[in-house]
Amino acid sequence: MKIMQMATISLISLGSFCAISSATYAAPAFSSASSDQKQWVGKPAPSFKLQDQNAKWHELKQYQGKWVVLYFYPKDDSPGCTQEANQFKALYPQFSKNNAVVLGVSLDDVQSHQKFSKKLGLNFPILADNNHQLANQLGIVRNLGIAKIAKRETFLIDPQGTVVYHYSSVNTQTHAGQVLADIQKFSKK
Repeated sequence: MKIMQMATISLISLGSFCAISSATYAAPAFSSASSDQKQWVGKPAPSFKLQDQNAKWHELKQYQGKWVVLYFYPKDDSPGCTQEANQFKALYPQFSKNNAVVLGVSLDDVQSHQKFSKKLGLNFPILADNNHQLANQLGIVRNLGIAKIAKRETFLIDPQGTVVYHYSSVNTQTHAGQVLADIQKFSKK
């Protein structure tokens, strides 16, 4: 009974987190960076090897020469995560035109990603970090009692593999457009 209560509390907490985090504001890319951003900006992105919703393997090194949008989200099929995925889906052709790939990542497994991707008709890979390897490396795992989720954060990686921006606060309604605009600004430099 106690385990059931803890699981219920964790799920309620997760739902609340996804709803709350979808309304947070993301600072513009060229404002003063927080200490979290300074931790990654200017450093090589950590390498990874993760499977997507179709069980295809993805590694950072295969995207050398392209911009990489590595966006983490808490949970497949939650309201904020669905909204954010739909925003990236709508703008994906523009990301492609700007030499960028979008990679969604959560701690959910491949099967969960398959259902979520099929339901939304996603046109980009969502990676299963169910062993928390990449999220732990980046320091964005949140512990909700018995459940763990990835914080809603994004890392923008340049064509040379360097993190050029870390979005530590994300508005699910505008984030994809903001990242696209930042890629365009950074590309002009």
